[in-house]
Amino acid sequence: MRIPLPRPRSLAGQLFAMQAVLIAVVVAGYALFTYVSDRSQAEQAAGRQATAVARSVADSPSVREAIRTSDPSSRLQPYALAVVRGTDVDFVTIMDPRGIRWTHPDPDQIGLVFQGHTGPALEGRTFTETYTGTLGPSVRAVTPVRDGDRITGLVSAGIRVEEISQRARGQLTALLAVAAGALGLGAIGTYVINARLRRHTHGMNATELSHMHDYHQAALHAVREGLLMLDWQYRVALINDGGRELLGVDQEEDVVGRPVAELGLPAPLTGALLASEPRVDEVHLTADRVLVVNTSPVTGGQRRGSVVTLRDVTELQSLMGELDSERGFTQALRSQAHEAANRLHTVVSLIELGRAEEAVDFATAELELAQALTDQVVAAVSEPVLAALLLGKTAQANERGVELVVSDDSRLDDGLLPDTLPARDLVTILGNLIDNAVDAAQGGLHPRVTVTALTEEDGAGDSSELILRVSDTGPGVDPDHAEAVFQRGFTTKPSGPGGRGLGLALVRQAAGRHGGVLSVTSSDEGGAVFEARLPLRDAAGAKGLKGAV
Repeated sequence: MRIPLPRPRSLAGQLFAMQAVLIAVVVAGYALFTYVSDRSQAEQAAGRQATAVARSVADSPSVREAIRTSDPSSRLQPYALAVVRGTDVDFVTIMDPRGIRWTHPDPDQIGLVFQGHTGPALEGRTFTETYTGTLGPSVRAVTPVRDGDRITGLVSAGIRVEEISQRARGQLTALLAVAAGALGLGAIGTYVINARLRRHTHGMNATELSHMHDYHQAALHAVREGLLMLDWQYRVALINDGGRELLGVDQEEDVVGRPVAELGLPAPLTGALLASEPRVDEVHLTADRVLVVNTSPVTGGQRRGSVVTLRDVTELQSLMGELDSERGFTQALRSQAHEAANRLHTVVSLIELGRAEEAVDFATAELELAQALTDQVVAAVSEPVLAALLLGKTAQANERGVELVVSDDSRLDDGLLPDTLPARDLVTILGNLIDNAVDAAQGGLHPRVTVTALTEEDGAGDSSELILRVSDTGPGVDPDHAEAVFQRGFTTKPSGPGGRGLGLALVRQAAGRHGGVLSVTSSDEGGAVFEARLPLRDAAGAKGLKGAV
């Protein structure tokens, strides 16, 4: 049988218990201090009161007159009892200089020697002391009775210590009542506050909160996706390692507490992070990444901030671009196969009709036309990846009724491009520029796209930069939109299910990764001319240095 162990008290319960104990200790300590202080003050007050009564009795003419008689007790005893009843003292004792009592609250004590000190009074001084006499411990004052220059008697007035303690206890009772009320109010207030704390901590104790924090930290560092939390002022409240990497933030840099606008992110991405409405699967570009951004506001009666998740789809976007190209190539091949089948049927039909020479001439002309196109492209651009891209795009453009030509200025030899300029980025740049140009030229009177690929050399003969230029016969680009056309989401074409306006943004991103620039101007034919310039000198130098090492 398993014995259930008691569950640790929640953090709220521990705080409540600690606060209740603290209040009780403070109240008890204050009560004890007050009791001791009040008793000391009560004793001092009792001494002053006894002194005043004793001096009043000693200065009374009737007392001095009674002392001169042969039987002072008969007149002083009633007077002393009357003084006791009229004041807050417990006894008034009048005695002769030897200490023989003339008065006492207990008549049996009259005539006996006074229990206490009288020396200072016999010297003419009034003094107070705490002494245990016939009535128990008391605070008493003793003063002389003067008849001219002679001391004819002594007067002692006192208040019992028990009476003083009762007065202090009365004050203490009132104090404890007030303290109990304060403790009750404090307990109620503490309970209310801790009830709210329990709601915020979901009843978890300190150990559970510590474990949750450990799991929280481990999860943040383990998740590959980026996680960013913003407060209601759009300042970074939390960012994990993945978020730092995807946003290009230095791992050592402390960005918590900084506004999002100060992180140096691209304007569209910053705008998405600052938006109050949720964003779902929005694609944004950084300097070298394609990110899918999701934002969700954190609300609880009021806006408390937002949670942002970031996914890196750079490789996926690149693969999708390659897939689109392959799909286009497939469609072009299907079209070419259909055209080839028609031409083959024509050749077969001519042979069946007995016109073999005409069949040979027709087949030879078609072969020369295809070979001429291949020779033109390969002669201008012998770099294999770009040559294959141009041949495929030429077939695609022809399928859509657009003529794609390689300009006579093109000259790009194989092996000229360094390893630091990967073929994938070149395909991204040139492929997207050609696709946009074909889209713009399609439907025109004489639709044509002209591609130029060449390198410019400096005076020493070293390759300095690669130029990829694509012009079209389309409507061109409004000069006011010359910069906005490269932003993600900008498009003049209807958006499809997957959205538009990403191609040129990817081109700029790829060019920027290699220190290149992208520009757009108007062509002489009325269309647009997009030109990408990628530096090759530093890349080639780095390659040569690597080989030398």
